[in-house]
Amino acid sequence: MKNTILDKTKLVNSVFAKVHERYDLMNDIMSLGVHRIWKNKFLNWMNPQIDNTLIDVGSGTGDIAKLFSNKTDHSTEISCVEPNKEMFLAGKKNLVKFKNIQWYKSKAESLPFKENKFDFYTISFGIRNVSDINKTLKEAYRVIKPGGRFMCLEFSKVNNEIINLFYQQYSKAIPFVGKYIVGSSKPYEYLIKSINDFYNQKELALLIDKNGFSNVEYRNLSGGISAIHSGWKI
Repeated sequence: MKNTILDKTKLVNSVFAKVHERYDLMNDIMSLGVHRIWKNKFLNWMNPQIDNTLIDVGSGTGDIAKLFSNKTDHSTEISCVEPNKEMFLAGKKNLVKFKNIQWYKSKAESLPFKENKFDFYTISFGIRNVSDINKTLKEAYRVIKPGGRFMCLEFSKVNNEIINLFYQQYSKAIPFVGKYIVGSSKPYEYLIKSINDFYNQKELALLIDKNGFSNVEYRNLSGGISAIHSGWKI
């Protein structure tokens, strides 16, 4: 088990080391650009207030932190956590003008914060990449304040036959497109496999509930290509 976790950690790090310079373009390719709409829906469901604090885990280039900051008048404390060195540096550089955003290089399974600290915990297209999802959810629960909220945006399972047929065919082409853009198909092969191997909406909701969260629910986006999960620490 320990070796499996180490292998996945190394694999994920190597993937993002290769694509960090074109990470946003990668998301555009994976979602046909719709990820920007999904992220706005994600923030709208969160409905953050000006005094709410946020921890954003697996921050990438900082899209969620930026949207959250814009919605809260750039006045709230935001902590971005990113385990990959190249992505950490890219995200920090991308949001250098946001003085209310601090960056931390750390794994989702072991966060450098005291308990009961944040109003919101977000993880966007990152939870399928963690080495231990139960540890990640337990850490999320630990650092969220009582009354705080866990929010996850992730690729999921399509529940529409026509959309699924198109999406499966499109997915087969993504590694070839990736090779043209970044010079390697392997990162994209991993991404497609990680999506196919990941939990469906109900399974992920059960895991979130199992790790202490209450009132767990989810909303499908684009026929289930992605989904938003929400849970509360009560």
